[in-house]
Amino acid sequence: MSCKPITFKNVPPDVFKCMKKKLQDTGIHVPPGNRGELSGSGVEADFEWDGKSHLTITITEKPFIVSCGAVAGKIKGFVKECHGS
Repeated sequence: MSCKPITFKNVPPDVFKCMKKKLQDTGIHVPPGNRGELSGSGVEADFEWDGKSHLTITITEKPFIVSCGAVAGKIKGFVKECHGS
């Protein structure tokens, strides 16, 4: 069961790069490039970044006991941590 896509605006290259690194540092596999599948900790998600500022992440798999909102909140936290860093 997929969750509703999460769309971020104002995600410049430095923020995108920072977010990918933070996800990798927590054990999430992030492929190179601007699109692909994130996976780790029982969560899988597709991501696509336009190379400028728009990022869309769609959670495609998650543990049954974890809500879409909880996973989305964690992902939003990584983006927020990277803004201004």
